[in-house]
Amino acid sequence: MKPKVLIVDDDPDIVTILRDRLESQGYETCLASDGLQGLERIERDQPDLILLDLEMPRLSGLELLKRLSQARPSGRDSDAPVIVMTAHGTITKAVEAMKEGAYDFLAKPIEVDHLSVVLRKVLERDLLKRQVACLRTEVDSRYASIIGTSQVTKEVMELAQRAANSDASVLLLGESGTGKELFARSIHQWSPRRATPFVVINCVALTETLLENELFGHERGAFTGADRQQKGKLEMADGGTVFLDEIGDMPLSLQAKLLRFLQDHEFHRVGGTRLVRVNIRVIAATNKDLRQAVRAGTFREDLFFRLNVVTLTLPPLRNRPEDIPLLADFFLARHAREAKRPHLRLSAEALEAITRYAWPGNIRELENAVARAVVLSPQEVIPPRYLGLSVSDGPPASDGEGRPADDDGLPYHESMEQHSRFIILRALRQTNGSQTKAAERLKLQRTYLARLIKQKGISDSKPSTR
Repeated sequence: MKPKVLIVDDDPDIVTILRDRLESQGYETCLASDGLQGLERIERDQPDLILLDLEMPRLSGLELLKRLSQARPSGRDSDAPVIVMTAHGTITKAVEAMKEGAYDFLAKPIEVDHLSVVLRKVLERDLLKRQVACLRTEVDSRYASIIGTSQVTKEVMELAQRAANSDASVLLLGESGTGKELFARSIHQWSPRRATPFVVINCVALTETLLENELFGHERGAFTGADRQQKGKLEMADGGTVFLDEIGDMPLSLQAKLLRFLQDHEFHRVGGTRLVRVNIRVIAATNKDLRQAVRAGTFREDLFFRLNVVTLTLPPLRNRPEDIPLLADFFLARHAREAKRPHLRLSAEALEAITRYAWPGNIRELENAVARAVVLSPQEVIPPRYLGLSVSDGPPASDGEGRPADDDGLPYHESMEQHSRFIILRALRQTNGSQTKAAERLKLQRTYLARLIKQKGISDSKPSTR
């Protein structure tokens, strides 16, 4: 589809030159000879970009810009970027036009090559702006709201909303899959910083060196391959909120640097000497017992107290059973829409099965079960067997070693899933819950094991042998 450019100018010679040049470059054009006609064309033709002369009869270009600026908040007319055209003697008016929302200005006589470059840059910038707005809408819809009417959910939400109005650090605790990132995003959206960036940093997904670079960035020449300066996520989040996920797994050496940043709100990029100062709000989350980690010497006590200003403990799904059907309906609607099967619904037996199941993987496991059912069920009314749950009231029974006691009736993939969970749980038990030692025992990279633990909803607490 060709970009459509509206040319608003009362000089027919200039209009002809611009039209011929733009159409030869693949643009579609529409024309207006004064400001009032330009407003009509904007409403009727919905151009992608507007070339606007400032000096025109009936309605000047500046007045047209002001009307567009007044109309945009209410959704009328067009959000198309405007480039104003002005004679050399009226540069002051061009500056005033920029204050009214124009993207750029061109001095007459217009050089057609320069015009082509400016148009391309403006359209690329506008496309990027719309893509960002679209992505933000998608993210906001995915994390639209916290689902739940249970008393325990309401209490945590109320505390989160109170905390959102301050800049105090928030520490989110709870088992894996309980919705800590959703709460973090909600706190950001409820806060005065809602229009600023929300930046997620996963403290377990990267090696120590990469995580330091992710947080603080680096200067050119800081290490081999650092051929340019790179800003870290703390710097990119300036004015907004940083969510430090899996903070309990951050290496001790980085904990010291993070503590200094939280105290002073300033840091050095890797390889740099200049202090960088930023204004951010920090929300951290972990499924570990940080007090126990402090006692074990794996987490700094001073950092714990710095983060532990407002603490919210998110309840596991088994402690909020009345929320399970609501969450299942929410996930079913989303995945059914994506699969273009809008009429799917859970059978009464399936609803009973999901309310009886203990959900060791919490909300993440529930969403995965619903997504699997949407993919596998040939029927619009989904029976319980496509959810892939155990027939018992809780997680599959185990023998004395933690191995599933009876998986003879399970399909291949479900049997393999249970067996892999057993292997990881056994390794964690044998190493007293140490992911590093468990990874060595299993001959896996620690970061990969951490991802498996998170994907499978395995608690970091020492598995029981009973």
